[in-house]
Amino acid sequence: MKDLLESTFRHALAETSPKRLVQQHLPDEKPSLVLAIGKAAIPMLQGALEKFPNTPYLVTPPSYAEPFSGHGECLAGTHPVPSEASNKAAERALELASSLSENDSLLVLVSGGGSALWCAPWGITLGEKQALTQALLRSGADINELNTVRKHVSKIKGGRLARATKAKVTALLLSDVVGDDPAVIASGPTVADSSTFQAARDVLNRDQLDSTKVREYFEKGIRGEIPESPKPDNRIFARVENKIIGSNRILLEAAREYLKNQGHNAVILSDCFTGEAKELAKFHATILQNIHQYNEPFQRPMVLLSGGEATVTVKGHGKGGRNQEFALWLLNFLCDEKVWALSAGSDGIDGNSTAAGAFITPNSWQRAKAKNLAVNEFLENNDSNSFFRELGDTLETGATGHNLNDFRAIMLE
Repeated sequence: MKDLLESTFRHALAETSPKRLVQQHLPDEKPSLVLAIGKAAIPMLQGALEKFPNTPYLVTPPSYAEPFSGHGECLAGTHPVPSEASNKAAERALELASSLSENDSLLVLVSGGGSALWCAPWGITLGEKQALTQALLRSGADINELNTVRKHVSKIKGGRLARATKAKVTALLLSDVVGDDPAVIASGPTVADSSTFQAARDVLNRDQLDSTKVREYFEKGIRGEIPESPKPDNRIFARVENKIIGSNRILLEAAREYLKNQGHNAVILSDCFTGEAKELAKFHATILQNIHQYNEPFQRPMVLLSGGEATVTVKGHGKGGRNQEFALWLLNFLCDEKVWALSAGSDGIDGNSTAAGAFITPNSWQRAKAKNLAVNEFLENNDSNSFFRELGDTLETGATGHNLNDFRAIMLE
């Protein structure tokens, strides 16, 4: 069963290959320039270059991705916290885009992670932006809140890349956000921004973040002393097309089809789950306990699939990520109830660990007790990776070149 869960995950990734998805949606016209950004930047670019060889390009993958060489430029950035490399890549993207004329066409390939990989601080220093990003990540801010703030301290996010060029723009987007809002994916460099300086300041207030310089900057924006990001009624967007070509839903549908072909019933609970990993785990545990007790709302045998994007309010200093944290909380709520489960990030890198995610087996609880592993202690330290590594139940895939949110599969025999 553990092998089946892993093969389901890997099959779903193969079926939603960024290269394949890009090739299904490329424009007929050869672009003057290709800009590729995000965790899937390299395979997306490869898909475009097969149709449009020798096209000038700039690709910005995360620094841990396999190196990419060709006739264009590759400037890797860092994720989830931006660096000087991220700043250099963003400034180069703006420079190349601004050099195009109204007779040119720009193809932008966007995937998750782009918010950190293209940085270009505006109004604050790189160090202040790094501190701000880290504080937001630790606060448990969701992706909409995080990107509302990031769009208002950047020269390239929130539609500003589109504003920087005179060319016709076609952007193909792989969604890593719940609801598939183009304006949120990589902070929408080519998408009109409906958020405001006021909304960005409200996020800081809500999360009680102490960032005086950023607050002062947002106050200037609220007073109109600094121009807002381009809004939906801006005429520049008449020459911009943004198209979502992949999402968490298609990842889950590929998994469901694979399980069906293997003779297993599977149901997608939702691709829109958000919130704390703890609360999502509790919700899933409640469904599982209801099935165990009443065989409702689904009858066994059954595989429950779900996606979306969990968050974790970090209080400890351990290793892990939202998917391993979900798995450990699920085990905490289920104790010795018998399930097989896999929770993994489609990008292959969960949080600050090297694992994609973790498995639960019917004897996980007993094996943990035998090794004197106290679940609550690992949860308190946000150290889910160490827990599952002790059990030999982490999933190691390396960077997958994908970024289509979380993948959860729970099997009831």
